[in-house]
Amino acid sequence: MTVIEPTLTLEREILAEYDLIIALDEVGRGALAGPVSVGAAVMDAAGARRRIPEGLRDSKLITEKRRPEMAERAAAWVQASAIGWATASEVDEVGIMRSLGLAASRAIDAVVAQGASIAGALVILDGNHDYVSRVHPVPLQVRSVIKGDRDCASVSAASVIAKVERDALMADLHDSHTAYRWDRNKGYASPDHRAAIRDFGLTPHHRASWAITDAPPALF
Repeated sequence: MTVIEPTLTLEREILAEYDLIIALDEVGRGALAGPVSVGAAVMDAAGARRRIPEGLRDSKLITEKRRPEMAERAAAWVQASAIGWATASEVDEVGIMRSLGLAASRAIDAVVAQGASIAGALVILDGNHDYVSRVHPVPLQVRSVIKGDRDCASVSAASVIAKVERDALMADLHDSHTAYRWDRNKGYASPDHRAAIRDFGLTPHHRASWAITDAPPALF
């Protein structure tokens, strides 16, 4: 299979018109347990002239063993980065799309706290749906980019940074709920996870509003 390497082509086009890019990508959207997270990576015109870290890809295309080191290099490459979270209980309360918006809004606020300015910035996010504009209290300029995590290096950086942090959180939660094997499945619908739900029921970290016991296995 040919692996498409991300580029900075779109970022450089955008930065001819905007002062800053805040790239977003989500992790954990389809999980049965744990939070959903959104990574944010900030890039300016000077950053877009820097060499892309070798091996940077959409997090799904990087082996689990290599992701932590890649996340460190990605975070060092961009001007700022952060992760926003929405809990399983928030997913139950407001639904997955608004929870993605909450997580994205929190990630944006975190990079703003590091010095990024929303004024003159364009938010780009992976996918075909803008889930953040209606949630964030400050008006945003947002562009959804299909396959952004594959094609845009800044979104790839946000992807791997968020993936590593969420995987680490799920591994920590595993220590208190070992039957569910979150150290391996990261909260997704693996057969061992669904079997543990049938045997032991739901934990406070599960998205109880979802039809969990009938959920099909997911790729992660």
